[in-house]
Amino acid sequence: MSDYPSIVDRFEIEALRGEFTDAAMMRDPDRLASLFTEDGVWRIPHVMEFVGRERIRAGSKRLQSQWDFFVQTTHPGTIRLEGDTAVGRAYISELARLLDGRSGLNYAVYHDRYRRTEDGWKFAERVYEIKYLDTAPLSGSPKIDSLE
Repeated sequence: MSDYPSIVDRFEIEALRGEFTDAAMMRDPDRLASLFTEDGVWRIPHVMEFVGRERIRAGSKRLQSQWDFFVQTTHPGTIRLEGDTAVGRAYISELARLLDGRSGLNYAVYHDRYRRTEDGWKFAERVYEIKYLDTAPLSGSPKIDSLE
């Protein structure tokens, strides 16, 4: 890991994971889809599976249209480089309330496969594994009327 090219690859993959979180929170399905290879897969087992950029874009747009608010943080995990591919894990915490009033707090792991492309590192696959889920109603609010 001390050679310069692998440090750059790791940095670029970590930036890719950050871009995913930012695209989700900023409700930018086009950017989110662009982070995947053309044949990329985004999967939450037993919930959803989107294959290919167009389905990832449409699925992201559908999911985001249901949110009152959504906050995701990504914590560094592992990255194992294998030439022009890599595998890794990113640790996730999320807080969300849907427009229908349902809410959730969860902690999860993304199991990732990455591929180097001419446009840089992309997700070949992201598989979401929930480690903890709390669906109790949230007592907070996304809006701050006054701090007094």
